[in-house]
Amino acid sequence: MNKLLIYFFSICYSWEAFSSEGFTWLSTIKNNTGVPEHVLSFIFIVIFILVIGFWYRISIINSPNPINPDNKISIRSLIDMYGKFIFSQALLVMGEEKAKQCFSFVSIVFLIIFFSNLVGLIPGIMPPTEHMSTTLALGVFSFVFYNLKGVRAHGILNYLKHFAGPLWYMSFLIFPIELISHLFRPITLSLRLRGNIMGDHLVLTTFYDLVPVGVPIIFLFFGLMVSFIQAYVFTALSMVYISLATKHDH
Repeated sequence: MNKLLIYFFSICYSWEAFSSEGFTWLSTIKNNTGVPEHVLSFIFIVIFILVIGFWYRISIINSPNPINPDNKISIRSLIDMYGKFIFSQALLVMGEEKAKQCFSFVSIVFLIIFFSNLVGLIPGIMPPTEHMSTTLALGVFSFVFYNLKGVRAHGILNYLKHFAGPLWYMSFLIFPIELISHLFRPITLSLRLRGNIMGDHLVLTTFYDLVPVGVPIIFLFFGLMVSFIQAYVFTALSMVYISLATKHDH
């Protein structure tokens, strides 16, 4: 019994020592591999999404009637609800044809950002979206996607023409302004996402340190709301950019 108590207190002491030195759940892997912690957590999130996707696929294959929705609460029913929600939002912003074409993009972007935000609510895990390199990569991903969609819809020359505006004699002024505004879009997307998640994580961590029992539950709820809202805002803006880039009446 005495040995058990000594072992228990030694674990508690070592945990406090690790915490004081900035220990996190992924710090051991980071120290052994040299891979940054936000990259590790992002990799685990992507693996998690892939596992859920394969699980959903298997549930559809094994279902006797895959067309009808699942009547009980399950992975399949939750993913079906999520798919309907995302498609309805894409339908409102982009129309039916573009919503079908871009559904895969907007659905995976929302999931990646939402889960990347959400893991920050778990003590000892750094959310990937708190790091500028992650949010900037997501912003560049959205930037490249909507521009490729615009080029495919209009062709390179016609797509570039809409940057000059409808009046040819104002094109020398409008073109650089439009070009700069487009180049700043991935930066604004990344800064908005990172700033909100970093602020929310900072507030949650502060209250965990001050009042570790009870009070943080309220901020966990607000953190859940922030995680959802920021993922939705990023995805909605990306859909708006796609819609503007592919419109035929510039």
